Amino acid sequence: MKMGMLASRNSTKAVIYIVCIFLALISIFPFWIMFMNATRSTFEIQQNSVAFWPSTFLSSNWKILVGKSFNPLTGFMNSMLVSTGATLGAVYFSSLTAYALVAYSWKLRQPFFTFIMAILMIPAQVSSIGFYQFMYSIHWTNSLWPLILPAIATPAMVFFMRQYLMATLSLEIVDSARIDGAGEFYTFNRIILPIMKPAIATQAIFSFVFSWNNLFLPLILLTNNKKYTMPIMVSLLRGDIYKTEYGSVYLGLALTVLPLFVIYFLLSKYIIAGVALGALKE
Repeated sequence: MKMGMLASRNSTKAVIYIVCIFLALISIFPFWIMFMNATRSTFEIQQNSVAFWPSTFLSSNWKILVGKSFNPLTGFMNSMLVSTGATLGAVYFSSLTAYALVAYSWKLRQPFFTFIMAILMIPAQVSSIGFYQFMYSIHWTNSLWPLILPAIATPAMVFFMRQYLMATLSLEIVDSARIDGAGEFYTFNRIILPIMKPAIATQAIFSFVFSWNNLFLPLILLTNNKKYTMPIMVSLLRGDIYKTEYGSVYLGLALTVLPLFVIYFLLSKYIIAGVALGALKE
C-alpha cells in the first residue's frame, strides 16, 4: 500500500516537473530566437525566421545598427537613468505611503486610500496632453526629469505595498521602536523596509521593466536624439525604401532586453526568499 502511494506521488512529481520544464522552455523560446536572429543576415531570416543556432553575421549587423544613428551607449545610459530613478522613487515613496496608511490611524485615512484607488482608474493617456503642456510651460521637454519624478506617485504600487504590510507588519514592532525613542523615519528605514524586501523586489522588477519599455511619454517629450531612450531608438530602426535589415533590428531588440534579464536575476532571490518566508510563517 505504501509502495503504491509512494509510486503515485513520484509519478505526480514527475508530471509536475515535466510541465514546469515545458512551460519554462516556451517562455525562453521567443528570447532565444531573438538572440539567434541577431546573429543572422536579413536573407537568412527571410528564408527561415526560426533558428536554434547562431550564425556569423553579428559584426555586420552591429555595423549596420551603428550606421543607422543608433547609439547603444547613449540609449542605454538614458534608459538606465530613467528606469533606475523612477524605480527607486516609486518603490521608496510608495512604501512610505503604504506605511502611513497601515501604521497610523487618522480621520481621513480611508478616504485618502479611496482617492488613490480612484486615480488608479484613470488611464495615463487621458492626462498626457495636459502633462505635456505643463512640461512645456516649465521648459522640461527634452529632459529626463518628467520621466522620473512622476513615478513617485504610483497608485498600483501603493495598493500592493499596503496589502503586503497589512499581512506581514505587526504594529507592536512599531510601538516598541517608538518606546525605545526611534524616530518615525528611522523606524521606517531600518525596520519596515527590511520587512518589505520581497514586496520591494517584486515591484522594483515591474517598475523597472515598465520604465525601461516605456515608449509613449518619451516619444512625446523627447525630440533631441541625445536624450533618446532605448525603446525610441529601437522604434526608429526602420529600413529605407528598398530594404529593412532585420538582423540589425533583432540586435537592437536584444540589446534592449539584456538589462531586464540582469535586473530580474539580481532581484529574484529576494522574491524567492519572501515566498519561502510566507510558506513557513504560521
